[in-house]
Amino acid sequence: MNTRATAGFFLLGVVILYSARSARSVLTRRRHLTAAVATALAVTLGAGVLAAAPASAFTDAVTAQAGTTAAKPVVLKATDRLDAVGATGFVAGGRWYAYADGSSLPLSAPSYDSAGGDVVATGDESTLTASRVVRLHDMATGTAPVTVDLGALNARYVKAVGPDSVLAQVPLEDGSVELRLVTAGADGATQRKIAGVPAGKTWFTASALVNGSVAVQYFSGEDAARRAHYAVVDVAAAEAVSTLVTSPAHNGDVGLSATHVLAATTKGAEGYRGFVALDRATGVETPVDLGLDSDLVTGLTGSWATYAARTGLTDEGMLDETRKALVPLRARSLANGETVRLLDHVTKVLTAPDGSLLAEGGTTKDDEGLYRIAVDADGRPAARLVASKGVPTEVVYRGTDIPYSSLRLDRNPTLKWRFSRVNIDVHLTLRNRATGAAFSYTMPLSTESAGSPYYYGDNTVGITWARIAELSQLGKDARSGVYDWTIRAVPQNGVGPDLEASGNFQAGHTADLHDIKQNGGPSLVVRDAAGQMKRIDTRYDAAAKTLKATGAPVAGGGGWGAYDRIEAAGDVDHIDGGDVVARDRDGFLWLHQGAGNRWSPTFTPRRRIGDGWNTYARFTGGSDLTGDGLADLVAVDAKGDLYLYQSTAYTESVYKARKKTGHGWGIYDRITAVGNVAGAGAGDLVARDKDGVLWLYLGKGDGTFAPRTKIGGGWNAYDDVIGIGDADGDRVTDLLAYGPNGAASFYKGTGDWKAPFASRVTSPVLSGAGAYNIAF
Repeated sequence: MNTRATAGFFLLGVVILYSARSARSVLTRRRHLTAAVATALAVTLGAGVLAAAPASAFTDAVTAQAGTTAAKPVVLKATDRLDAVGATGFVAGGRWYAYADGSSLPLSAPSYDSAGGDVVATGDESTLTASRVVRLHDMATGTAPVTVDLGALNARYVKAVGPDSVLAQVPLEDGSVELRLVTAGADGATQRKIAGVPAGKTWFTASALVNGSVAVQYFSGEDAARRAHYAVVDVAAAEAVSTLVTSPAHNGDVGLSATHVLAATTKGAEGYRGFVALDRATGVETPVDLGLDSDLVTGLTGSWATYAARTGLTDEGMLDETRKALVPLRARSLANGETVRLLDHVTKVLTAPDGSLLAEGGTTKDDEGLYRIAVDADGRPAARLVASKGVPTEVVYRGTDIPYSSLRLDRNPTLKWRFSRVNIDVHLTLRNRATGAAFSYTMPLSTESAGSPYYYGDNTVGITWARIAELSQLGKDARSGVYDWTIRAVPQNGVGPDLEASGNFQAGHTADLHDIKQNGGPSLVVRDAAGQMKRIDTRYDAAAKTLKATGAPVAGGGGWGAYDRIEAAGDVDHIDGGDVVARDRDGFLWLHQGAGNRWSPTFTPRRRIGDGWNTYARFTGGSDLTGDGLADLVAVDAKGDLYLYQSTAYTESVYKARKKTGHGWGIYDRITAVGNVAGAGAGDLVARDKDGVLWLYLGKGDGTFAPRTKIGGGWNAYDDVIGIGDADGDRVTDLLAYGPNGAASFYKGTGDWKAPFASRVTSPVLSGAGAYNIAF
């Protein structure tokens, strides 16, 4: 029977087999018949006939997918890795996926290889070359896999080349090896020596099957320079139709097209250096030395060679300029040297049955996935997404964990930012908006076992305020106010552009009850009989160990005589410094927001925040009594019951509804919020009884207090006491007590709850304030 008749009967058999199995095969479609016919032609007629056949099912499937009625790119998991490619689908993550509709079948194995058409080879070891048993799965027909027992033949796998055949290296009795075509059959495997490959050759590797042929690389042991040799093998004929040889030191992955053979090249111990292309017609060698000392990914489609430094999306490590330049996948014309950029990075490139390429990598335009690379109508290769992992290729900013308005610098907060990946170096610039002081630092990251002090898991990068203080004066000063930040994230692996983001936050100190102007020091406010307000900015005199005014009082406006009670409340709204609450004679409570140092007035115009406050005998604010970093308010009614007004940090509703937290407070004629005196978990209060004894109430953090501790007697000599905040910069809150005629005493905080304040030191801070009837 002649060859054409044989082909006809074979094809008829394929059609019958296809029809019989169509009812039970999950992936049986018309495209499968096309693939089966193409495979039959390849095996029966050889490369020449197949080369003249219409475009393959792979081309049809991908081209259709780009059409207006075609399916979207196949959806993959982020962790799926490309293992093999066929005519109508591919293997990734242990499953076979169809291009046409994204349907999939499990195909889990330790190792995979492409075998032409829709045939996938799997091995029983982590690599095919180490596998004793190779199974050939025809995904087009869904038939049971064909098993090739190489172990029984004492053979080593080289390449799968069809639905029942592999190329294998078989040892001979004289110690040499021979390249053979091993075909599984009902009566056992048959072997055919590949004609045209000289004897005595070693280390066979092969390209993917393209149009019925493979390029086999091997070495001559007798060559002093160990040259690499190549044989283009017609699989159906089991014959080398041409042989080529390269200059020394070429050894790498092999590619085959209708015009060229391509191989990655090495140079001694330095690893991959570039690639060499061999013209199949003339044997002319075109070497391209890329100067690369690490793994190189190459491919060949038509007369275009693709190349890149193998780079995973989350690979770490700083790169030299040579490697950075080679991270993107490019194609180089073997005719004129023109280059085309295809992908921003690549991890794997496989040759499809029609001679196009399937690459695993990504672009900032289409993200991570699998891309088909083929020559377009303009003669240049282009990459088109055919399967998406749903993962961005460029670094994406996911937001910050920095709260805008409740950051307390005395609590060593951590500034954190989230990204899509963290193989980046983050350049941070932090600037205090009021003072202009800035801090710049690069946070190098590593998620390896050694770790990084700046990596907080879950793709989060951060730096503590203690570290900022260790590295900068800005951190040491830790001024309250608005901080502007900018970050520039530079990918360590060179994949994608730098990312830039910016923002700001309001920061303060739990102890800064009176930092009204956000200048790092407390301020006092006095009111005279005419209702005029004056602000007194202060500083701590270390030599005199007391509090002094920094200059003359600053006039702040009139109308304050409308109030019968005024209290510094801390920075309740976390905007531009300490605030004030005041009660008028009708029982309305008003908020005056601190204007900070950006404005000349001390406070903004008032805003009413409550009514019915004439039921209270006294109230005070500024201590964080609930441990949330916000300044709360407490009030004592006529019955002596204590009520907590917890801060919300929102200007629309400054305090939550009141909550009763104590009773018996009617014995006191003064209560004062003093911040966190003893360094525990929340703010504290001091209260003076009618006998002039001052008591300390340590906050528990839930709005209630521990049993009182006696501070001392004789405090009835003062008109009032003021929790001045941290006046001397030691992060412990201090106290100021004032009496008639401008007399004042400074009490330095000790941090010891048993004796919270040091001995008094006379303070001249109010001596220049003139006549006043209240100070706060």
